[in-house]
Amino acid sequence: MDSTVNDIAAVVEADRVHVWHHLSQHKQYETIDPRVIVEGKGLRVWDATGRETLDAVSGGVWTVNVGYGRESIANVVRDQLLKMNYFAGSAGSIPGAMYAQRLIEKMPGMTRVYYSNSGSEANEKAYKMVRQIAHTVHGGNKWKILYRERDYHGTTIAALASGGQEERRAMYGPFPAGFIPVPHCLEYRSQWGEVADYGLRAANAIEEVILREGPDSVGAIILEPVTAGGGVITPPEGYWPRVQEICKKYGLLLIIDEVVCGVGRTGKWFGYQQYDIQPDIVTMAKGVASGYAAISCTVTTEAVFEMFKSNPADPLNYFRDISTFGGCTAGPAAALENMRIIEEEDLLTNTNAMSARLLGNLNTLAEKHAVIGQVRGKGLFVGAELVSDRESRDPLAEKTVAAVVAGVMKRGVQIGMTNRSLPGFNNTLCLSPALMVTADQIDQMTTAIDESLAEVCG
Repeated sequence: MDSTVNDIAAVVEADRVHVWHHLSQHKQYETIDPRVIVEGKGLRVWDATGRETLDAVSGGVWTVNVGYGRESIANVVRDQLLKMNYFAGSAGSIPGAMYAQRLIEKMPGMTRVYYSNSGSEANEKAYKMVRQIAHTVHGGNKWKILYRERDYHGTTIAALASGGQEERRAMYGPFPAGFIPVPHCLEYRSQWGEVADYGLRAANAIEEVILREGPDSVGAIILEPVTAGGGVITPPEGYWPRVQEICKKYGLLLIIDEVVCGVGRTGKWFGYQQYDIQPDIVTMAKGVASGYAAISCTVTTEAVFEMFKSNPADPLNYFRDISTFGGCTAGPAAALENMRIIEEEDLLTNTNAMSARLLGNLNTLAEKHAVIGQVRGKGLFVGAELVSDRESRDPLAEKTVAAVVAGVMKRGVQIGMTNRSLPGFNNTLCLSPALMVTADQIDQMTTAIDESLAEVCG
């Protein structure tokens, strides 16, 4: 608990009266207290009531990759703020330059880093790059951007226009034109019945959309390496090589959204590196500084960068964009220390070891609980899709899934579930603990799931 606050009840009341929470129906707070988190250490957090919880979702939205209470990150941020806290991104900074260099070392084939302050904004920058290239290179053609069903790329209007989760998009249109969906690649929910080489079939569906829209009109596709909020969907074998081939065939820029999967979450520095992909643009945010400071990056190849300086005599021939808080120095300072921690504590190795334990434990639970239809994931990003019937694969009712999550919470562990994704398919339990999670903590998480499933589903 924060010893500097004498009356925590006053804090809770101020929250109830004045704070508009994310993703929350506030009618409930007329009769119950909002949850106020006051302290975190490692993977554990304490709320205003003093209740301790093991956090299996890294801050609720897959962000705190190196855990809570990292004094060394706090110290480097403090020191940087005292020396130079901010200057607009039209000028450089020491942490901005040094983090860009260190980041590019982890991303062979990429060369340039554009700073902003959220995943939504990082993706917006990528879209603006595609649109400007359409005008300067393609004579106004190749302006459409493909996105995949179930994928999520942010909460701004353009990011929602490229989002494949209908419940998140609902009531926020009309959306800007030129964002075109392609089918998802979840074999468990096959859109084509039982087919051989499902990964190839799902990738070929992208080509079908390109041909329908007209290859001269399509400039890019944005994809998550592993679909996050749409159900923790790992790509089927053969999918990514064919996607890369299609992009090259039709001259599409390949944008990889690493906002969730980046910076160690999948067991490599970036999720796309699990699948031998060479992207043109990569976006990232959440784990870049583990939530210790706001930062996001839009990273490009030199070939993309060169298109924005091809005609210096033209006053419009550069990337005419600004992100005010992309000029904050706390973000890259925190990101540098975050990267050092991951390297020196060998957290990628731990991620892979604990991934095997987590997936193994959940698959063992699947043998015990018929309600678990499929376990899937990569690294410490894992989901268990719940069904009411394994044969029909009918999804478990959302309220029942929520009851399972509540039951896990009752046992002192916080997990997540797909939330406002596809109607009728908010039925996947989600786990993404910090990268230094221990075997005992993994077991605590899965034991809580086991007991909650038994209590809720029988």
